[in-house]
Amino acid sequence: MDLKDYIASIPDYPSKGIVFRDISPLMADGMAYREATKQIVDYAKEKRIDMVVGPEARGFIVGCPVAYELGVGFAPVRKKGKLPRKTIEVTYDLEYGTDTLTLHEDAIKPGQRVLICDDLLATGGTIKATTELVEELGGVVVGCAFLIELMDLHGRDKIKDYDMITLMEY
Repeated sequence: MDLKDYIASIPDYPSKGIVFRDISPLMADGMAYREATKQIVDYAKEKRIDMVVGPEARGFIVGCPVAYELGVGFAPVRKKGKLPRKTIEVTYDLEYGTDTLTLHEDAIKPGQRVLICDDLLATGGTIKATTELVEELGGVVVGCAFLIELMDLHGRDKIKDYDMITLMEY
């Protein structure tokens, strides 16, 4: 199954010159969604994962079925003010400004082996911030998994010290 057949490419969205890679058709097709999840689960099994972490919101879509299949927990990384209990946070640079991500302070136990999942690796900023949150709590990031990697944005450079899998490259 070629998973790229289930990705819609929308030119000039959200702005001129950008090609948006939409995973909605992949999620809408049960067999394609299952295959993408299976490929990430197969990768994760070798890593002996204790916990899956995903940044909002599409990291939830990718990470939750992986956690379910592995029989491990899932911890959401959210924007500041979205998690109800005590959190840790990291602020990181965007192209124009900054953003802050948070994680519940009890989401990861020291020594837990963590897989970070998201739909897309672009510039790498969100995933780098997510690794920092996991490591601040004593977790060990043993892998990162993405449906799509946008090669021309070189996000891999920001997380080059981590093992990773991407199912599709553009």
